[in-house]
Parts: sequence; structure tokens; C-alpha cells
Amino acid sequence: MEAMQRTILGILAGLALLATSACTITQKDPDYVPPAPLPPLEQLRQAPLTDPTALGSGQDYLSFVTADRNIVCSLTSARGEHVNLPYEPNSFGASGNGKWATVPVAHCELAAYPKPEAKDIRDDCSGTGLGYLGGTALLTPDKAVYGECRSGVTQQEAEFGPKGTRKGPISQLPVLEDGKNVERNGLRCSAYDGGVACGNISAGVAFFISRDRYELVRAPSQTASPAPSEAPKSP
Repeated sequence: MEAMQRTILGILAGLALLATSACTITQKDPDYVPPAPLPPLEQLRQAPLTDPTALGSGQDYLSFVTADRNIVCSLTSARGEHVNLPYEPNSFGASGNGKWATVPVAHCELAAYPKPEAKDIRDDCSGTGLGYLGGTALLTPDKAVYGECRSGVTQQEAEFGPKGTRKGPISQLPVLEDGKNVERNGLRCSAYDGGVACGNISAGVAFFISRDRYELVRAPSQTASPAPSEAPKSP
């Protein structure tokens, strides 16, 4: 009799477990379409800000890499064309550069990157028209540009490109998690959609860079003031 009771209880317990399991089964909706990523400036407005102390707060820059190690960025300063970067040699602090105003910038480098479009090439590279390459992006308070004249690879490419060493100063930098924002001196950068957006929200300028594409957001042109109306002539 006890054996029969145990058998019945076991069956009931099994049926209860089956019913509970059946209630937790989920299926993907074949018609679900994920929302499109936000435009760069909207992402920068809406994404939560990250505590900057983990990214070098208190220094002259905030630097980070993306989780896939394809992009490194610094919210830093520039004097003329000299950008203060912690991971490659530069002339920012040279005494001769004191004539230039110090301005806040966001500077990024990529390990794998798209070519610049013809309309975005802004330098003839000492008159040669050669050597303007992608792989870098620069944001100043009023402008965003992609690419530069150079003869070699970027530091990020040297460390994390196809032939990269995977060792060096960039490998020691903290990761900015996907969907997070960091801000310094009025400029913001956010890691999202497989890349990084940096922008000046108040000026309406930004860039987005990723392995496969880039986008430059330029400030809307100012509307021309209407011509003053002609005063009526006296009789």
C-alpha cells in the first residue's frame, strides 16, 4: 500500500513539474524587429553618464577603449594640430606650441576602419594628394573630421590591428561599456552600435565611427538674416 502511495505521489509530482516547466517556455517572435540605433547626437543626449574616476579623472584627459578593442578614444586637449594623447608621442607640451590656444577635443583611433569618402578629405598632404587615410576621428567644439595625412598605421592599429602586438599602452586602458557616456569639458563620447559616437551637443556637431562605417554630423548652417525693409520715402 505504501509503495502504491509513493508511486502516485511521484506521478503527481512529475505532472506538477511538467506543468510548471510548460508555463516557462518562451518562443522568439519571428516578426520582432529591434529598434534602430539612435542617431549620434540623440545617443549622446540620452545615454547615462559613467563615473569618470574609472577613466582617469583628475588627469588632463579621459581615455578608454571599446570592449572589442577596435577603438581607443581620449577626451583631451589640443594646441593647433598637436593633441595631448597618453598612448603615443606628441608635441602638445612643447614650448613652441604655447602660441596656440588650448581647446578641448575628442580624438579616436581605430584598428580596422573604412576609407574616408572623397567629400571628407580635407588635406592635400603637402601637395601630393596621397596619404590621406582613415582610422582617426577628431572632434573640436565646432567641427568633426575623419581621417588624416600619415605614412603609417595608427597606434591602435599597431596594437590591435591584424598584425598587432596586443601589448602596449592602449592595452592598459579601461573599457567604456556599451551604451555608456563619458563627458569632459562639454564634449561627450558614447560606446554603442558597434562603435563610438563623440559630440558637442550644444553646437550640434558629432561623429560616429565603427569598423565598417563612419558618419560626420555637421552643425546646421545659420539661416541668413532677412534683408532690412526699405524705409518709406518722405514725400
